[in-house]
Amino acid sequence: MSELKTREQVASEFKWNTSTICESDENWQNRLDALSAKIAQIKDFEGRVGESGASLLACLQTCDELQEETRKLYVYANLKGDEDTAETKYQGMRDKAQSVAISLSAATSFVEPEIIAIGEDKVNEFVAATPGLELYNHDFHNLFRKQKHILSPEIEEIMAKAAEIGMASHKIYDMIIQTDMVFGKVKDSKGEEHEVTSGRFGSLMQNTDRVLRQNVHELYYDTYIKQKNTIAEAYNYSVKNDNFVAGVRKYDSALNAALSTYNIPKEIYKNLIDTISDNMHLFHRYLDLRKRCLEVDELHFYDIYAPIVKDADVKMDWEEAKKTVLEGVAALGPEYQGLIQKSYDENWIDVYENKGKATGAYSWGSYGMAHPYVLMNYDDTIGDMFTLAHEMGHALHSYYTHRNQPFTYGSYTIFLAEVASTVNEALVMEYLLSKTDPRAEKTKYLYLLNEFLEGFKGTFFRQTMFAEFEMLSHEMAERGEPLNTQSLNALYEGLLKKYFGDHIVIDERIIYEWSRIPHFYRAFYVYQYATGYTSAMAFAKAIREEGAVAVEKYLGLLKAGSSDYSVELLKKAGVDMTTPAPIQAALEVFENLLDRFEKANFS
Repeated sequence: MSELKTREQVASEFKWNTSTICESDENWQNRLDALSAKIAQIKDFEGRVGESGASLLACLQTCDELQEETRKLYVYANLKGDEDTAETKYQGMRDKAQSVAISLSAATSFVEPEIIAIGEDKVNEFVAATPGLELYNHDFHNLFRKQKHILSPEIEEIMAKAAEIGMASHKIYDMIIQTDMVFGKVKDSKGEEHEVTSGRFGSLMQNTDRVLRQNVHELYYDTYIKQKNTIAEAYNYSVKNDNFVAGVRKYDSALNAALSTYNIPKEIYKNLIDTISDNMHLFHRYLDLRKRCLEVDELHFYDIYAPIVKDADVKMDWEEAKKTVLEGVAALGPEYQGLIQKSYDENWIDVYENKGKATGAYSWGSYGMAHPYVLMNYDDTIGDMFTLAHEMGHALHSYYTHRNQPFTYGSYTIFLAEVASTVNEALVMEYLLSKTDPRAEKTKYLYLLNEFLEGFKGTFFRQTMFAEFEMLSHEMAERGEPLNTQSLNALYEGLLKKYFGDHIVIDERIIYEWSRIPHFYRAFYVYQYATGYTSAMAFAKAIREEGAVAVEKYLGLLKAGSSDYSVELLKKAGVDMTTPAPIQAALEVFENLLDRFEKANFS
């Protein structure tokens, strides 16, 4: 592999254009200064929120205006910081943006307690008598639903100010893995050296050279193990913070606190873990299929990402990837396709890895911006093409929401966040499979089927395992049990045995995998990858089978933002996640893929 380019060496056509948010860093600073001055003005409403409907409306509109600007400036600072995480200038801007966001949160902390003090009946009277206030009806309903967890104005202000301290574990973890941690180089079976980075880890683990994969696996985890105690302590205090906040807000657990935010029934979380636990034989069947295809005596964790279809061409350059995604989402209509093309033409996407660039991929933006932004570390593989499809699903979900909802409902919940991204992936996959003859193009057909199976493995089964780890680790802390390297390793090893059984070798390194999952610092996030995947399978099937009627319902979901509770929005669009049925249906899709692969490969 060639040496990574610096940011300056990357051509502008492959870099996002952040000038649509702020013309320059100087413009950002000027706007931040102006915002800081305006934040103080919100205090003019303190003690007056309940004077009249007009006063309540003016307060909420002012809060919306300040929050919209804050989010824009926060996104800009973070996007610039992710271009090169070692650049101290943008580290400083990130900190400033974070501080202003905390200041705004503290300054507005009196609003919800004062609305609660008004009382639901009086608020309803205000709504009936004040034009424009009806816009906030769902917000009011949601607020009074959580009334007993809203604290006094004084305590809410303290909690808001303390939020930055509560994020310390996550920030420390990010600095360790993104800036301080250096992996080095390893050799393949021919003695050639390969540089290992977080961004390249995925593609290296998909290499056909098993010696290289094993060496990468060992170096990668050994590097994390060197930081094991620091990372364990960071996670320990992240969990302690989750449990502390939940306790102060009078929830009986951090899990219930997290689920309550979006009114998600606990049964959905439990149904996911229980239903998959009852069908683990299907995952074990996949592992045995992988072992058989790789023709190895023992399956190791450095084998679970390796291609199992021999001689498959997994390369796909950037131009072909863009074209494939554009054509693959045709079922969603010309408007949707046009927005995909718009993202290419207007530099929404930061394409390639460069030195210091944040790892992974994401879509991010904020209400009132020209468009969302997509970070990638594209490495010319079909897998990366699917990542593009995935992130564009996020981006267009945001785009539709921002243009069809007012600010107060102009974002979607995390529970819905992975639906659009996975629908895109599923549609692109079916598009490619439909163009591939399983007899004339057997290798390609098998490769695509396995990519689909890999999606289930990584998003459905693995994220459920991560979700169970989060649940159990928080329960341990709630019982007063220590969270340290030894206890976390023991917990994780138990889950590895449950999910993988004796179908894979559990080595001394993989039990540290918990230490490399950044999502654990955003507690109870990962289960939504699996529930989102479940919903997406249902939507993709409906779009293929029902056509325009299903597309209209689905796009209605993308446009709905947070105008209703997530579970209800899904029901309106045709998917009921309060039962195990959608999970079981997704497992049936997985089983069908296994059947198709085995028939095409072994019969």
